[in-house]
Amino acid sequence: MTATGTTPVRAARPAPATTTRRRRLTERRSKILAFAVLTAPMLIGLGVFRYVAIGWSFLLSFSEARRTISLGHWVGLDNYRQLLSDERFRDSLTMIVLFTALIVPVTFAASLGLAVLVNRVRRGRALFRTAFLLPAAVSYVAAAMIWKMALFSGVPSGLANTLGSALFGADATPWIQTQSPPLYWIVLVTLRLWLQVGLYMILFIAGLQSIPPHLYEAAALDGAGPWRTFRSITFPMLRNTSVAILLLMLIAALQAFDEFYAIFSTGASLGSEPLRTPLMHLYGVALQDQDYGVGSAGAFLLTLLIVLITLLQGRILGFSRAGDKD
Repeated sequence: MTATGTTPVRAARPAPATTTRRRRLTERRSKILAFAVLTAPMLIGLGVFRYVAIGWSFLLSFSEARRTISLGHWVGLDNYRQLLSDERFRDSLTMIVLFTALIVPVTFAASLGLAVLVNRVRRGRALFRTAFLLPAAVSYVAAAMIWKMALFSGVPSGLANTLGSALFGADATPWIQTQSPPLYWIVLVTLRLWLQVGLYMILFIAGLQSIPPHLYEAAALDGAGPWRTFRSITFPMLRNTSVAILLLMLIAALQAFDEFYAIFSTGASLGSEPLRTPLMHLYGVALQDQDYGVGSAGAFLLTLLIVLITLLQGRILGFSRAGDKD
């Protein structure tokens, strides 16, 4: 009671719901701020060194940019026409298509076969998976140098020549230098298989383990053999996995560079290789000739080729068709 005999009026407390809402809003703002602080360096780096660089390269492909990366005289599609009229670039495109047509089916069949065999192993399955997957962690350049200097070195002490001499009495063969017949294809194919089969095998195993076991039980009751079971159950149920793996193989084959450059090129002799991929040609144009306009045009032409092949593959094979549940 006051002197006047009245009760003082106290300030009303916020409702509990209002207090909870404010606290949640404050926590949300703190989380957003923390997320922005943590991801800002990565986003800025990604934007500057990836997307800004891609956009600048796209502008360079329409400019005359020799010995400079600044935008020069606008030439429109002349860089693209010059590149497509270059016989060496067209030959490199033909070569990479042939390489893709060779390596993709071989790698696909080897990966699927190994996946089926390893998936049937009852003991030591993890050991086999790890052993086959380890080469995928090896650098392409390091593996190519091993293939070039140790396995297929061309000297009598090389592993390939040692085995050939011991098993067949063959003379020492310069595998990489022999162009008639082109024995260097053996070097390239075995190298790619060793590097990639394990990775794709793991993806196939993941697809195999998602197939319902009761399908195999029903096939066994019907008296289906291993080949019929694979043809009628395993392979159809792996459609989505197979399409995804084929897509990865195609992109990896069309972007081949590291092992070709490490095996065939020594820097000074760039341009005299028996096999020249599009990326090797663009490397020579952009970094040796320093014609960044034509080099950028070639990069976007190769990207367009990969996109078109990917879309064509998706159109022909497709995802999530009937009969595929993996």
